[in-house]
Amino acid sequence: MPKNRAGPHKFSLSHPQTPKLSYGYKSKMNVGRSGYRVFSANSTPAGSELAKQITERLGVELGKSVVYQESNRETRVDVKESVRGQDIFIIQTMPRDVNTAIMELLVMAYALKTSCAKNIIGVIPYFPYSKQCKMRKRGSIVCKLLASMLAKAGLTHIITMDLHQKEIQGFFSFPVDNLRASPFLLQYIQEEIPDYRNAIIVAKSPSAAKRAQSYAERLRLGLAVMHGEAQCAESDMADGRHSPPAFRPSCGPPGLELPWKHQAPFPGIELPMMMAKEKPPITVVGDVGGRIAIIVDDIIDDVADFVAAAEILKERGAYKIYIMATHGLLSADAPRLIEESAIDEVVVTNTVPHEVQKLQCPKIKTVDVSMILAEAIRRIHNGESMAYLFRNVTVDD
Repeated sequence: MPKNRAGPHKFSLSHPQTPKLSYGYKSKMNVGRSGYRVFSANSTPAGSELAKQITERLGVELGKSVVYQESNRETRVDVKESVRGQDIFIIQTMPRDVNTAIMELLVMAYALKTSCAKNIIGVIPYFPYSKQCKMRKRGSIVCKLLASMLAKAGLTHIITMDLHQKEIQGFFSFPVDNLRASPFLLQYIQEEIPDYRNAIIVAKSPSAAKRAQSYAERLRLGLAVMHGEAQCAESDMADGRHSPPAFRPSCGPPGLELPWKHQAPFPGIELPMMMAKEKPPITVVGDVGGRIAIIVDDIIDDVADFVAAAEILKERGAYKIYIMATHGLLSADAPRLIEESAIDEVVVTNTVPHEVQKLQCPKIKTVDVSMILAEAIRRIHNGESMAYLFRNVTVDD
């Protein structure tokens, strides 16, 4: 029989419990369901209002950070909690000072990148410079530049809403989720506009016809299109682009001209005369008489075109005029112009802060879209499909 080397004593082997180290920090932190944080990059209270609504729907606290401008207008960001290995969502709305907001986003993204965040997702409901997405004369595609800057700062994903052109998504080297506000605006039309069945959807310009058609088909209403107004056409400035090549005379004294094949390779070229650009009178294709006219667009900033369109629709017999837009920038004297115009109501979402404009003009109404933004954050963090958020969206929307 082998001897019991342990003797009469019995040992119970168990793994010692590792003490939890707090290092002086409170255990209650801004941790989501499985490790994500939500920060606001705005330095103004009005700009961070949407971030507060989103975090309330998610059931998490807003990340602890300080964003401010120094005396020399430099942007400084201080992150007050650990973000190592976490999914970070930066919510940035665009107030009137767009360039400052962009710098706040870039500096915060870079600060989180250097703090070893796992993923940095920018929640930018209104993407700035989206109208500068095409080359015009000797300009530049600023939207492409901004996309490159965001990637360089450390962003790995973007959630936005109703890009001015869907092709802007191709400017980015990382995924872009372009959400739609149309389900919320359609719900507003059905619930808040009395007798909306007598309405007609109006496209302010031919370029907005596809969006208007999408609204009209889902509401089962008629469609009208306005054309003839200024389409932001390039002015025929004397910048040297339209001048023909200079005529180069042949070398040598008179009577001793060189043969054609030895002359200057680019002689003067006479192009056929082109018709001068003229703006045709504004025309409305569709019957709006005795109906409610609902103008739909993605951005309402300079309202002069909308005011002019409303006057034309009034002349054609429309008895109420509504404007539906996703992003209500409402710059300059927009509230005053809306108040003095034939427009009955302007409905925009809260992608851009516009509380001051609402105080100046009671015709401006707001639709909350924080619900879909919060759901997008939850799905991206949990690795769920985003298709559910696009179930009621058409291709042309």
